[in-house]
Amino acid sequence: MALPEAVLFDVDFTLCKPGPLLGPERYRDAGRRYGLTLEPDLYEQARAAAFEDLRHHPELDHDEEVWIRFTEDIVHGMGGTGPAARSVAVEITRAWEQHENFELYDDSLPVLRAVKAAGLKIALVSNTSRDLNNFVRHHAIAVDAVVTSRTHGKVKPHPTIFHAALSLLRLEPQAAVMVGDSLADDIEGARAVGIRAVLVDRARMYPDEVGRLETLAELPQYLGLPGGSSRIAPQPSRLP
Repeated sequence: MALPEAVLFDVDFTLCKPGPLLGPERYRDAGRRYGLTLEPDLYEQARAAAFEDLRHHPELDHDEEVWIRFTEDIVHGMGGTGPAARSVAVEITRAWEQHENFELYDDSLPVLRAVKAAGLKIALVSNTSRDLNNFVRHHAIAVDAVVTSRTHGKVKPHPTIFHAALSLLRLEPQAAVMVGDSLADDIEGARAVGIRAVLVDRARMYPDEVGRLETLAELPQYLGLPGGSSRIAPQPSRLP
């Protein structure tokens, strides 16, 4: 792979993951407040099923209601019923908008620093309602551009959200690489506009995907960065 001029990173489940306050126990505790008994052991299964049912607006508009319905599907999958299920979903969805409720993966900061040290630009491109400018300040991340679906109006894989990031970086598609965990949103979306893309498959769900990485730590070597190593030692991140 020719060395790119910039790397576009997805955020959730690529650079960071939900912390304990967004996990199955949070659903259980929120359910209790609304009179529901939710089973934490059913969370992963319920979340996978909710993703299968998740459908964006046909024009891929950013729509807050989509994520409330998605979260409500998880509540239903954990055993919640009735109007209280939506109340729980609204509470959880609002918690997802707070950057303090997320934790960086151990390899995120070392890789971001390696990309910057190699002279490449960095952009964050995310389907989120969170203010990622606060997120990068909170975690002391140096980036050149931030594009979120909430401010842009369209969600990945809509082509304009990728073009918006490229415009801020003043680059053509072939000069950038997109890195993300979603095959449909990040990888196929980026490739459709001419951006090379690399899947970070931490959950090992796509063993047949060409060029897939199992950790972000493999990225510098994969890109051919000077001194790049597939064994970047994790460094302490500033957690919430």
